[in-house]
Amino acid sequence: MSLYKERLVQEEKRETFLSESNGDTRKEPRAVCGVCNRMYRDPKILPCLHTFCADCVRQLEPFSVRRVNGERRSPEDNTHGHNSGSTILCPECDSEVNLPPSGVDGLTTDHLALDEVFTETLLVDSSVLCDLCSDSDAGKRCEVCCVNLCDFCSQAHRRQKRTSSHSIQSLQELKSQGRLTRPVLCSLHPGQELRLFCEPCDLTVCLECAATFHRDHHCSSAHEVISHHGDRIRDLVVRSLRPRLARLEDSMRCVDTSQEALRARTDTLAGEIRAFARSYANAVEAHCCSLLRSLEDLKLQRRNQLHLQRAQLQQALSDIRGGVDFAERLLTCGSDAEILSAKGVTMRRLMNLVESGYDPHPTTIAHDNASSICFLPQESAGEIEGFPVVGVVHAKTLDPSKCTIQGEGVERGREGQRDEFTLVCRDSSGEQMGRGGDPVLVSIVHKDRKDCSVEVSVVDNSDGSYGVSYTPAEAGLYSVWVCVKAQHVQGSPFVLNVKRKFRRHCGVFHCCSFCSSGGAKEARCGCTGTMPGGFQGCGHGHKGHPGKPHWSCCGSVVEASECILHNLGSVSPRGHLRTVEL
Repeated sequence: MSLYKERLVQEEKRETFLSESNGDTRKEPRAVCGVCNRMYRDPKILPCLHTFCADCVRQLEPFSVRRVNGERRSPEDNTHGHNSGSTILCPECDSEVNLPPSGVDGLTTDHLALDEVFTETLLVDSSVLCDLCSDSDAGKRCEVCCVNLCDFCSQAHRRQKRTSSHSIQSLQELKSQGRLTRPVLCSLHPGQELRLFCEPCDLTVCLECAATFHRDHHCSSAHEVISHHGDRIRDLVVRSLRPRLARLEDSMRCVDTSQEALRARTDTLAGEIRAFARSYANAVEAHCCSLLRSLEDLKLQRRNQLHLQRAQLQQALSDIRGGVDFAERLLTCGSDAEILSAKGVTMRRLMNLVESGYDPHPTTIAHDNASSICFLPQESAGEIEGFPVVGVVHAKTLDPSKCTIQGEGVERGREGQRDEFTLVCRDSSGEQMGRGGDPVLVSIVHKDRKDCSVEVSVVDNSDGSYGVSYTPAEAGLYSVWVCVKAQHVQGSPFVLNVKRKFRRHCGVFHCCSFCSSGGAKEARCGCTGTMPGGFQGCGHGHKGHPGKPHWSCCGSVVEASECILHNLGSVSPRGHLRTVEL
């Protein structure tokens, strides 16, 4: 059997073993493909240095298609193999890796993975058949031919001239080492070991490849160049990547610590939140029970009041009906003597019923649909066990006679100016209602001119108070009606006194027009003073001068006063304006 055929037999046996060991869970992770979860079959190294079976790489969907030789290629048009000239995503690190133009076959074979696969086969199987005779258990292995040999075939292997120099090792020694180191053979020349390295091609070659394909290239022994290239790899690892790896590991530990701290912190806070929620829920439940108890107490109170009111009405109804029935029967059926004889007692009873009998006011016995009882969910209800709660049962009944007015705007106003006052609605005990929504009517009408009314704006403050604003257009006395539920409030109707608009002075506050104008004859004054010599205004010591400083526009001697303009007569305003200008 030739070495090539021996190698094929060995590969077939290895494939058979791999197919039988697919369900084995004791496989070494470095000998197992991360995609198919089986031992490697023709392992290939991706540019990201992750290894997968060649068939598994071919089954990966292309992430994108690159241009090869200036033309855009697709997997369907690929003639060099599956996924050639395309980009795939690494199943391990999710990185984008480019496949060579020759496809998956152009990727580097991972011989270390093959060593791990064979070592795993040795560790798993207690006995291995001879790859040449297939009759006896193999005890040794040829590292060059990669075949397992029994003792007889091992001796025959040493006697052959072509294989006499091959290295044969004991399988027990390989099992004890835990790792198999075997030569790397040329894929083009079976049986030839890759012992040379072509510098121009950056490729390991065998002797026949060096003599044929690399005849004009400088090829050196692998033992001679391994120190140089190995040192370059070692330098990158030791000087650059190892420190970075340490930093990354430290950073990873820091992130893990942070994640653990975050988890612990969030777990603690989650416990606090749950405890808070339970406590808050208990407080809300306690508040709910308190509200229900308050509602039940209010229900009993109102029911007792209605029962008492009904008993009073029933008694009064019985008394009055008895008196009326007796009086009507006496008047209808009695004779004159009978009427006169019973007149005294009848009159006394009827007069007693009229004067001291129970006679309720219509407003107090009006139909009540219990609308005065309401629930206000947004109103603060204080705290329960330190937790703020909202929602109160409101049971106040509006009493218009207890409502009050705040502010001077209901009694005094100014023409053309906005005035306002506040209506405060109260219950029968005099407390503010605390909620809005009551029907409020405000009417302002001139007392002398009924057709003169003022537009009123009422704003509900939602706390039992109402802001009322108005702007009177004319001065005079007005009647202000303030009603709630069609009933006047306390003090209504009010008398509103609207004064005319405040008039500012248009002149100057001076001692006389002669001084303020600098002796101008045309300067005039609103006072009654005159001056001889053709002067139009007043002067000190002259006739009609008020004897004190005064306003030139109206003659008022009070500086902080309203302009009255009652002494101007036929004087034109030009003189006053002239005085102001001077």
